[in-house]
Amino acid sequence: MYRFLLSRQWVILTLIALVLIPVMIKLGFWQLHRHEHKVAQNAQIAKALNAKPVPVTDLAKPGRDLPEADRWHPVKATGRYDTKGEVVVRNRTAADEQSIGYYVLTPLRLTGGSTVLVNRGWIAPSGGALTTFPDVPPAPKGTVTVTGRAIPDETTAESGIKDTKGLPDRQVMLINSKQAAERLHRPVLGGYIEQTAPDPAGGKPELVPEPDHSSIGPHMAYAVQWWLFAAAVPVGWVVLVRRERRDRASAAASEAADDTAAPAEPERPKEAAGAAVEDRSGPGTA
Repeated sequence: MYRFLLSRQWVILTLIALVLIPVMIKLGFWQLHRHEHKVAQNAQIAKALNAKPVPVTDLAKPGRDLPEADRWHPVKATGRYDTKGEVVVRNRTAADEQSIGYYVLTPLRLTGGSTVLVNRGWIAPSGGALTTFPDVPPAPKGTVTVTGRAIPDETTAESGIKDTKGLPDRQVMLINSKQAAERLHRPVLGGYIEQTAPDPAGGKPELVPEPDHSSIGPHMAYAVQWWLFAAAVPVGWVVLVRRERRDRASAAASEAADDTAAPAEPERPKEAAGAAVEDRSGPGTA
């Protein structure tokens, strides 16, 4: 009845179904883990943003990575900007998430002698060209106190940004304290400060907006979809098997009905056959 399942076509179809089920289940759990990570990240961001600012030296040390647990934590730093060590970070998006320009990255020499990088915000390219050094709004002179969010160093592995070499002078691809220490020839605190205050004069550079921590994305919906797909595979396989069995049974019944309906040629009696021979010979045959 189900011997057709041993055919090459059905063996391949069954194997594909057996492979798809665990793969789809795994993809569902992958999306679930992404959902859980997003929820935990939102909670971490909200907790960090609501915390009281602490001195940046409480979290960051020279030559050491800023712990991921301290990402977004508000920090304060007091010192003088080193505009000679200022660079711009290429290919960065403005708050509208459409305009491409630069981040202004300025070292701040702290009153205690250390140096920390400050992302002062976003600026548009001069004349719309990304190949020339932009017009950078000057950093405040004298001693300033900066408040911002502590951010770990950017790396290619973490950000996906290729660290292109051979760029024009005073332009970089990544915000990285270790690279800055090599440029400045002095120790730099790990990570950097994403400035939130004071507001720059004239609104330039444009301060980086706080990270989104309200949306959770579609990951849970995707997880449910993958699991539904996994459940649909065996159901679809059973439906196809039953349809194939029904079609084969119907075809067999049709063949049997055709064989029964075909009329058999009646057998002629021997006497009639002999008489027919005599009639064909006719009278006067010798």
